[in-house]
Amino acid sequence: FRIMAGKVKWVTDIEKSVLINNFEKRGWIQVAENEDWNFYWMSVQTIRNVFSVETGYRLSDDQIVNHFPNHYELTRKDLMVKNIKRYRKELEKEGSPLAEKDENGKYIYLDFVPVTFMLPADYNLFVEEFRKNPSSTWIMKPCGKAQGKGIFLINKLSQIKKWSRDSKTSSFVSQSSKEAYVISLYINNPLLIGGKKFDLRLYVLVSTYRPLRCYMYKLGFCRFCTVKYTPSTSELDNMFVHLTNVAIQKHGDDYNHIHGGKWTVSNLRLYLESTRGKEVTNKLFDEIHWIIVQSLKAVAPVMNNDKHCFECYGYDIIIDDKLKPWLIEVNASPSLTSSTANDRILKYNLINDTLNIAVPNGEIPDCKWNKSPPKEVLGNYEVLYDEEMAQSDGTERGRPGQSTGVKGSRARDSGKPVLTTWK
Repeated sequence: FRIMAGKVKWVTDIEKSVLINNFEKRGWIQVAENEDWNFYWMSVQTIRNVFSVETGYRLSDDQIVNHFPNHYELTRKDLMVKNIKRYRKELEKEGSPLAEKDENGKYIYLDFVPVTFMLPADYNLFVEEFRKNPSSTWIMKPCGKAQGKGIFLINKLSQIKKWSRDSKTSSFVSQSSKEAYVISLYINNPLLIGGKKFDLRLYVLVSTYRPLRCYMYKLGFCRFCTVKYTPSTSELDNMFVHLTNVAIQKHGDDYNHIHGGKWTVSNLRLYLESTRGKEVTNKLFDEIHWIIVQSLKAVAPVMNNDKHCFECYGYDIIIDDKLKPWLIEVNASPSLTSSTANDRILKYNLINDTLNIAVPNGEIPDCKWNKSPPKEVLGNYEVLYDEEMAQSDGTERGRPGQSTGVKGSRARDSGKPVLTTWK
């Protein structure tokens, strides 16, 4: 019993008002990073140093940080795909019904990331796949960059050969991680609204990986391209057509500074219910929730589940015109820059709700605490998956058509993994 709980001392190396206003509202005290701090909201660069073998220091029980040490297992484009591929193989070995394949050998449920290869390492595998359908378009992304930097689309092998020669060597020998790229089959039939391509940015908070406990933020949003979509190959290098990143779109002539080319997820839901019907819309959102949980389960075994850590990820999902969701990537530092007034409010609330879960009661953290906050404090978060709960009440069967302890849906006989809620 503490008579007088001390004030949380905070540090951040990300000078964003949505963060600082939240700390100040709580009456927390700002300190320098070399002083005793309880809460450090840090960039991914800083987390590397905190947990690096050379400079790493031991965190005490009253300190927490906003990243897991090796978050990159999920947030680096190449590693996420590698972990999902490994997860599929393991489920297959166990004979899990989730790893079921169709007659063409394609995963029925676990096919939620576009076909992806690492370059230069998988160059020959990629060429083989490219030749199978030479009319397809591929998107090439540097593994370690964000905000759409360095991304380009190709539809001819020669475009990559050129790229490979531009590097220091004339062939794909440089295995340096510096210039590692992923190349993925481009989803060239995206669902369009008003003729424009968009993707979804959803926020997912993980408080622990083993057991897995994660929350979905209800106020995600869609980010629209400013220029109408065309699959025409003449427009392959027009990024205003293909990339939804605000960092790119805000330079377009048609960018709208009031709404920033954004829609709320609830707007999207209403739009889809009215154009496609309620049932398929519910099914789409259940599938989105399901693939997010599967991606977290895929990395949970390799994640350094440090008890001083929590993380709020920015998930990027694209929906195709058959209403199939695809996981594109996961961001470790989703942008806290506000492009519009609504954006600022959303991000302020996102941080507020995140802190309420990560730092219970705004008191000095205690890592030994079990990290399961009461429903009342979740704000706009809802429990997406709680492994302990799923196991204890027997919903963790994970068979398609049976519950997998994931929130949000009515049981339907679609033969898909049905995701149910706990009451």
